[in-house]
Amino acid sequence: MIVTTRLPVKRMRSDSEFSYRCNSCGRCCRDKVITLAPYDVLTIARAAGITTADAVARFTIRRGSILRFDADGACAALDGPRCGLHRGRPLACRLYPLGIERDFDTPAQYFIELEPAPGSEGVYGNDGTVAGFLDAQGVPEYLAMNDRYRPLLAIFRQRIGELVDFETIEPREFWRVAAREALSESGYDANELIDALFDADRFADAHEDVEDAVSRHVEALAAMARGCRDARALGAAAVMLAVSLGYSPSAACLAGEEIGEKNRAAAKRNDHSIP
Repeated sequence: MIVTTRLPVKRMRSDSEFSYRCNSCGRCCRDKVITLAPYDVLTIARAAGITTADAVARFTIRRGSILRFDADGACAALDGPRCGLHRGRPLACRLYPLGIERDFDTPAQYFIELEPAPGSEGVYGNDGTVAGFLDAQGVPEYLAMNDRYRPLLAIFRQRIGELVDFETIEPREFWRVAAREALSESGYDANELIDALFDADRFADAHEDVEDAVSRHVEALAAMARGCRDARALGAAAVMLAVSLGYSPSAACLAGEEIGEKNRAAAKRNDHSIP
């Protein structure tokens, strides 16, 4: 979820000894690449008192999927040394100084202790556990909200399988193009599904409870995917969603290849049934 210019130094589990005290120096809020999930944009918007569309324009780049940093390297939400949106800060900021590794196919997850930002005044220790630190930062709630978007990947895959003949279209090339389109910072095609991923208020009242807003958002995205007839747009949206939720692009790509295998197997069965 968070990338720095320095390498991770330690891999931990939830019961590993760990503690961290932030001293609000603001140095960790500079020169980062922070991937945002749909729920992150929603909480940023609620904390700022604006709509999700305005939050995308004001605080993000790459269509809402990455937190914006100014020319001087400071996060767009930084107010002096403090976060101006602290109560709505994204998951990656809540995790810091930890990163997270999640496997799409299993419930396993691991945490990575990152090296301190240069000049950081944060204090590391071992008088607690990773789980205790995460609870104090509200991380479990954010992960649970992200998981409510996860079933959309299956819906995107299913619709792609209905639209694409992977017998004639090479699956890896299809997903390579989808990943390039999803993760490009410029020169990408218009994609209503990707725009909708980060604009929950398009389908809900901007003052609606976040849980209700998420439910309405997920339902609307599912309906859009099922009605979409553009497989390339669906593929790019599937990759974007997978990455935004903290998974590898392969969470979308490999499933697409599995659909292709199923289509090919079904075609062979049909061929064998012809007298």
